[in-house]
Amino acid sequence: MEIKDIKKSALSLDGDIFFDQNIKNLNWFNIGGKAKIFFRPHSLKGLIEYLKLYDLRGKIFILGNGSNVLFDDETYKGTIIKLGKSFSNISLLNKDTIIAGTAATQKKVSEFAKENNISGLEFMSCIPGSIGGGIRMNSGCFKKEFKDILISIQLIDYKGLVRSLPASKINFNYRSIELPKNLIFLSATFKGKEKNSSVINNYMNELKDKKELTQPTKIKTSGSTFKNPIKQTDKKVWELIRLSVPEETSFGDAIISKKHANFFVNKKNAKSADMKSLINFVKKKVKDKTGIKLELEIVVVE
Repeated sequence: MEIKDIKKSALSLDGDIFFDQNIKNLNWFNIGGKAKIFFRPHSLKGLIEYLKLYDLRGKIFILGNGSNVLFDDETYKGTIIKLGKSFSNISLLNKDTIIAGTAATQKKVSEFAKENNISGLEFMSCIPGSIGGGIRMNSGCFKKEFKDILISIQLIDYKGLVRSLPASKINFNYRSIELPKNLIFLSATFKGKEKNSSVINNYMNELKDKKELTQPTKIKTSGSTFKNPIKQTDKKVWELIRLSVPEETSFGDAIISKKHANFFVNKKNAKSADMKSLINFVKKKVKDKTGIKLELEIVVVE
């Protein structure tokens, strides 16, 4: 992948651009090698400029909060784009509708909703990802998902064409949506219901307590590793793992959380290969024991 012209144009781009950038510290697993090119646009104009300059000459990966991503130990031979602060604005459209930039965290959007007496977004307070990642995954917890509150999204394709898309035109699945990968989400519009902020706050605290009781925190993990196989069994995936895999199973520093079996942890200096070995081992053991084929919820980037 020739990038001489990109290096020449680097100073004129409205954004920060880095070459052979370490990506280990840009994700919650704390795993990964380098990115051939890493670009953080400061504005929509800067993003469009860069996409046209890059001109699809290699792979593109859009990085949100890095909370559900496993990078390879080798160099990513393409460009990683992470939207900057100007894509994280949150504002009120009217008394029960919010517009949020996709670089904003779901937690911040849920807090904004609470402060403005808007209910329906409380579940986001328990999800560490960005709004962009939440759209791509149809994120959810505690029986609520993005599809329940999303009105529309503004997006741009890899050629730099911007457009809006109503949620009614999107097919939502469990932890996925049916939209092409060559789209970058810019902002989203959410509709909630008016409710007193103190009532919303109490419910958010209740959800937080439930989460902390069952899920590990303040460690190197990327949340739920596998999707719950809801069409095959009424058992949760953590139950299938506990049933099929010895608790002390590890590959290098890649281990299974004792608190929640669907959370895999980088104990110290796990490599991507270690985590992939653990993932594949667990998949095989669950398939052998239960006949159920597990599907990844985390995104593996290679």
